[in-house]
Amino acid sequence: MKAADLKSKTLDELEDELKNLKKEQFNLRFQKASGQIEDTSRVRTIRRDIARIMTIAAEKRAASNA
Repeated sequence: MKAADLKSKTLDELEDELKNLKKEQFNLRFQKASGQIEDTSRVRTIRRDIARIMTIAAEKRAASNA
């Protein structure tokens, strides 16, 4: 997921995307624990996307308060 794509989204859309990614991260953790995970690189990608969304959401909140 590109940062430019995320910056064009509203704060509500970012929160929805964050919720979906956290659910996927939760499911990947269970797959990893049970040994069923196929794409191990997806865990890293999800974690980075979550951080990217949280950063952009914080920037948007700071801009709206200023």
